[in-house]
Amino acid sequence: MITRTLAELAAELQGQVVGDDSIVIRGVAGIREALAGDITFIANARYDAHLAETRASAVICGSEPRSSIVPLLVVANPYLAFQRVVRIFRPDTHRPGPGVHPTAVVAEGAVLGEGVSVGPHCVIEPGARLGDRVVLLGGCYVGHDSRIGDDTYLYPRVVVRDDCHIGARCLLHPGVVVGGDGFGFAFDEGRYHKVPQVGNVEIGDDVEIGANTTIDRATTHSTKIGDGTKIDNLVQIGHNVEIGRHCIIVAQVGISGSTVLEDYVTVGGQAGLVGHIRIGKGATIGGQSGVSKSVTAGTTVAGYPAMSHGIWKRLHALMQKLPLLFQRTKDLEDRVGQIERQREPERQREPGRQREPEGVK
Repeated sequence: MITRTLAELAAELQGQVVGDDSIVIRGVAGIREALAGDITFIANARYDAHLAETRASAVICGSEPRSSIVPLLVVANPYLAFQRVVRIFRPDTHRPGPGVHPTAVVAEGAVLGEGVSVGPHCVIEPGARLGDRVVLLGGCYVGHDSRIGDDTYLYPRVVVRDDCHIGARCLLHPGVVVGGDGFGFAFDEGRYHKVPQVGNVEIGDDVEIGANTTIDRATTHSTKIGDGTKIDNLVQIGHNVEIGRHCIIVAQVGISGSTVLEDYVTVGGQAGLVGHIRIGKGATIGGQSGVSKSVTAGTTVAGYPAMSHGIWKRLHALMQKLPLLFQRTKDLEDRVGQIERQREPERQREPGRQREPEGVK
């Protein structure tokens, strides 16, 4: 069993203990699930109420003033510190050792670096190059002339098609497809004709790609994913898209062809972006937004069609009042109608508005 005193953890995390630093920590858990011997964390002040009821032996937190019945480990970035603590108490014990499984097919002309692990039923085509300590778990496919950088880890059934390049220290979850054909067809004489997709995909270093995400190869040139970008599950990235560095793309997002995301863009879940637009550096797109035009750097948009987040919030608030406004309008119409009916006899008596008896001409 791995153990640390709170003082030892504080030294590793460059933090400061408030309370008893001799407490022994044996595990890590969320603040609701933690038991005696566990350390947990708070990254947001709205969870401070849990400090009074947690069973954890210590809590990692920021420097904001707070009262607690358990010792606190104060750090600059609680979420990052918690991630490091998880690795201390729950190291990766399932990482396979170096070697090529007997059922794997490694073509002549493929190049494997030092310490590479190739799992069962993997296929590595001619010209493919795997860097040092790359891991391919069962059923992965690496196409002709593709490159995978040092320390990159592919979970089962990842497909990297021909000529695609993946950087170092990347993590691709099960079912990812890199380099499938882009969706391009030309219509002529009553039918669609496939446009050849002869480009590739280039993925930078430290990129993580969630399960069953697909990144299409470019029609020509490259579809690009920048260093440090994190992509969630079930995301579709079209051909010739360019995503900058350290972007966040949440689940079920669709990005149409040739759209550009500059650095540090965040796209909320289920948002859709049309093709051939540009999302400026640091922009944020709200979940389920439909983005039909370019977005200025540093702004936040939401809704369909996507608009300024402030305007969208006001419109959304007004939408909640529509049933009441509709009823009030109906009530007003009824009142006006009643007044009109009451005034009709008076109108008939007005000079010049007398109706002739029927049959008189």
